[in-house]
Amino acid sequence: MKTGGALGIGGLAGCLGSLPGSGGEKTNVGMVYALGGKGDDSFNEMAFNGIKEAKEDMNVAYDEVEPEGASEFKTLQRKYASSTNPDYDLVSCIGFVQTDALKKNAENFPDQNFMLVDSAVEKDNVANYVFKEEEGSFQVGHLAGLMTTSDFSKGGGSTNDDKVVGFVGGKKNPLIQKFEAGFKAGAKHADGDIEVKSVYVGSWSDVQGGKETALTMYNQGADVVYHAAGGTGNGVFKAAKEEGRYAIGVDSDQSVSADSYADWIVASMVKHVDTAVYNAVESVSNGNFEAGTNALGLEKGGVEAVIGQNYTDAIPDSMTSKLETSKQKIVDGDISIPTDPKNV
Repeated sequence: MKTGGALGIGGLAGCLGSLPGSGGEKTNVGMVYALGGKGDDSFNEMAFNGIKEAKEDMNVAYDEVEPEGASEFKTLQRKYASSTNPDYDLVSCIGFVQTDALKKNAENFPDQNFMLVDSAVEKDNVANYVFKEEEGSFQVGHLAGLMTTSDFSKGGGSTNDDKVVGFVGGKKNPLIQKFEAGFKAGAKHADGDIEVKSVYVGSWSDVQGGKETALTMYNQGADVVYHAAGGTGNGVFKAAKEEGRYAIGVDSDQSVSADSYADWIVASMVKHVDTAVYNAVESVSNGNFEAGTNALGLEKGGVEAVIGQNYTDAIPDSMTSKLETSKQKIVDGDISIPTDPKNV
């Protein structure tokens, strides 16, 4: 029996099963997504893919909720944690914005297993999954740098004579600045004279703002624009299509999840939130849940640069070989990547 009082789960869940580990009974999981919802084609979508795969591979049932504001996180986490019908074996908290709420709920519900993505709560009942976003971002930055210093004309775009690339962020915070820092470092690894333009739109769901920001960058000479902005990034893809330039997606392979822009999405920095969710569910299902922090980078397959589906045969070997070399140097510790853009 979980402690911490009982709030009714209300419309969030029905009866999904019993505790795991006895007779192959169901593992019940409550999913609290990040702001922006599953329709972001990136971060939340990857979390959703993880729980879907877990359900396919294991005896798992899940319920999910898409908060509309940060003020809802504490209540929604608490509803899952206090539910007894079903008794949730794991509450998955997707996104660093849930950290403060989880600090309180993890303490109030010590018998409830939680998992948190993109931050850490040091409690005995929380498994944290953080990523080395700067490593994957370095790789796509390296690709962008190689492209902007080349005469490249494939798919729906082409490069110009300027050595310029761009980064569009959602809300400015230390996490997203890791994406920016890695991207800048990767571009300058290709050529130290490359100019990297960076703008934070201030939202995860402002498609028009993302488009206008990227259009400005393209008009200022950028050949490639990388976004770490959730749904706002869809505006970057619109701008790339309009200007005949290139974009780089984030979190998922967005040439697939946003395939109407596949001719302009040359690559994506895939962040395997799906793996984090899957592994956490599997650990609970197997009775091997462990608290603590798991850091996933290039070496452990937590992040990777994935070439867009329409560009797998378009990127020349001269570029891909350099990307493989820089990847190995990062894994070996021969390339040190800053996590603060000011240090690039």
